Amino acid sequence: MGLLSIIRKIKRKEKEMRILMVGLDNSGKTTIVLKINGEDTSVISPTLGFNIKTINYQKYAFSSLFLVQFLFLLRDCGLMRVYGRYILNIWDVGGQKTIRSYWRNYFEQTDGLVWVVDSSDLRRLDDCKHELDNLLKEERLSGASLLIFANKQDIQGALSPEEIAKVLNLDAMDKTRHWRIVGCSAYTGEGLLEGFDWLVQDIASRIYMLD
Repeated sequence: MGLLSIIRKIKRKEKEMRILMVGLDNSGKTTIVLKINGEDTSVISPTLGFNIKTINYQKYAFSSLFLVQFLFLLRDCGLMRVYGRYILNIWDVGGQKTIRSYWRNYFEQTDGLVWVVDSSDLRRLDDCKHELDNLLKEERLSGASLLIFANKQDIQGALSPEEIAKVLNLDAMDKTRHWRIVGCSAYTGEGLLEGFDWLVQDIASRIYMLD
């Protein structure tokens, strides 16, 4: 991202971030987006193309005495203080093999890249690694913060985030890349706030650093 792009973002009244969410089909991308936005996830159809979801994201400061699962209760009771407000424009792009070649159409001006892994689909982990490796070679994504969701941790037999990191060979990644892997369950919501909090904070530290 060039200096002029950074300045434009700083001058915006609303702090916006462009998030690209990709991964193989059936990894749980759409469910994650709906869950983080508090929408119904009981019926999910495969994404044939892309969906765009705009989310008003608020980051909270709260006492370590409280558990994360009580976040919304604490907010409603006024026990949490908002210290960051951002608008996330999330591009949820389908992961079917026939449309992966079109992912490149969504790379421009991406601030954050979310790669979703089905941790229970051991058969396709090699395919998952191959596609992620190809993405990380893209120059237009070189400055994007990378969040990897090791999804479906609620399913018996799913690999842990540490095991997924080893399969994807994340330690060999370019040292200039900001990245983090977080175990999650799109079904229960576990890990989603942790992941997005890190992603938003990392992006904000780069593109809104002059606020």
